[in-house]
Amino acid sequence: MAEQRWTASLVEERMVEAADTLKRLPEERVRGYFSTWPPVIRDYWEAFGREDVRLRRGPPSAAAIDRMDEAMIWLAWLEADDARIVWLRASGERWKTVCWKVGLQRSSAHEHWLYALCVIAWQLKHRRMPKRRSRRYVIDMVRSDCGDAP
Repeated sequence: MAEQRWTASLVEERMVEAADTLKRLPEERVRGYFSTWPPVIRDYWEAFGREDVRLRRGPPSAAAIDRMDEAMIWLAWLEADDARIVWLRASGERWKTVCWKVGLQRSSAHEHWLYALCVIAWQLKHRRMPKRRSRRYVIDMVRSDCGDAP
């Protein structure tokens, strides 16, 4: 099997897939009391509008769950704020909400997000991160190595 060429945009796609897979997993149900009575069958005019229909996509495949587990491990390589920004963006949160939750302005939050994706891509290539370098330097270094522009 050929080794995958990791880029920041591939890491972003994998994180989005992981967030989607996590949403599609079945809900946890608390085991408790139950009723042995059969459900009451109502007529149409009695039941109309009583409960909202909640549609869900099918459960994820086993391979998707494995990829999700792998991607969630990558978040441990990041600082807490960077991991939170990456996960919020992967979950589909808007930048305004992300900035409010993290306490950063838009440009700073975007740079933290890019840096985190680049750190993950660099770690997946089994390379060490340079010490005492700025975020911008690391982003430019990974982009020049991969030819990537997320």
